[in-house]
Amino acid sequence: MTLVASPSATEGASHERRAAPTRDATLRLGLVDEVEAFLALREEWDALFERAALPHQVFQSHVVLRHWAAHYLDAQTRLSIVTLRRDGRLVMVWPLVRQRRFGIVTLRFMGIPIAQFGDVLVEQTGDEADLLAMGWRAVRALKADIFEARKLRADSVLAASGLLGGAAATEQIEAPFACLVRRVGQDGPSQAYPARERSNHRRRLRRLAERGPLTFDLVAPGPEAAELSGEAVAMKQAALRRHGIIAPAISDPRFATFFRDLAGDAAGGSPLRIALIHCGGQPIGIDLSLDCKGTSFGHVIASHPDHERGGVGGILIQHSFAGAKARGNTVFDLLGPADPYKLEHADGTTSVADRALPLSLKGKIACGLGLQRLRPALKTAIKRLPAPLTRPLAAWRTPSE
Repeated sequence: MTLVASPSATEGASHERRAAPTRDATLRLGLVDEVEAFLALREEWDALFERAALPHQVFQSHVVLRHWAAHYLDAQTRLSIVTLRRDGRLVMVWPLVRQRRFGIVTLRFMGIPIAQFGDVLVEQTGDEADLLAMGWRAVRALKADIFEARKLRADSVLAASGLLGGAAATEQIEAPFACLVRRVGQDGPSQAYPARERSNHRRRLRRLAERGPLTFDLVAPGPEAAELSGEAVAMKQAALRRHGIIAPAISDPRFATFFRDLAGDAAGGSPLRIALIHCGGQPIGIDLSLDCKGTSFGHVIASHPDHERGGVGGILIQHSFAGAKARGNTVFDLLGPADPYKLEHADGTTSVADRALPLSLKGKIACGLGLQRLRPALKTAIKRLPAPLTRPLAAWRTPSE
């Protein structure tokens, strides 16, 4: 695919490059590899997202990805966004980055490790299968060694397309979700929960109230939300340290700064919403969720260390469910993996897989050696280590508060 400079302002930016016209002269492929060009696509990207995005594609929204780009793009990571236009209108986006490590060039979705699901945005026009195939040919022409589709949902556009046939699944998990109509009662857990659990919920509330006045709030994007998001990540990091859990993505300082900026971006259309519990004037539970088209995605659920044994986590989940329902959502996605505490609130799960497809001989050799499986194997091995060994490592990986 020969790419030439695009002089047209309708192509989004001077750095968006386009291919020669296809047989259908109304369709034109493009490649965005500069941040300025990506930022210039905001209005068109938002319009495509409004027309075509599925709820889980909140992680492919322009607002989320531009905040991600501000913090996570580095010298080893370059944008490689494939676009497709019909009569000048943006109808498809493959939001990819290009990374070179150990001599291997890999194409990945933008957003890692913040994005919990990866996918392709495409307008549902009846010929989306042809559009996706065209985009996939353009992706393969980028001369990478491996295409890595991390956190690909079974119900995603790309998975349903069948274009990744032959790709190896390097890791597979389940993402639990809750039906809010079924789970939210008038004053807490609904009848979907056993009577004992509903009773325990009321008992925990009474015990918390003995420690100080309780308030339950919902916070929209803005300065207060930015501050609270920083507190939520600090609480999460403290919990990981305390339990000896190693989570490099959360311990990375960029994780906290990303959420602060996204939470504070009221004018930019941030989807982040916060559920907050105060006890005696102190935040003891904070949930950071992203709302999109009727589904709320619970990204960070954190409780204060002093209240961890008081069941604050379960109370916070119920408050988050109620808040999400009040905002018009019908589903709350608890994201993967399917930890036992999540399954207590789940009405179903969605399969999510990491897939790797070699695109060159070098890529075939790398995949044949199992290099793409090293990351999940390492994660599993670390999880099996006893807490006395992992706790010092977790403390070392996590910045001090």
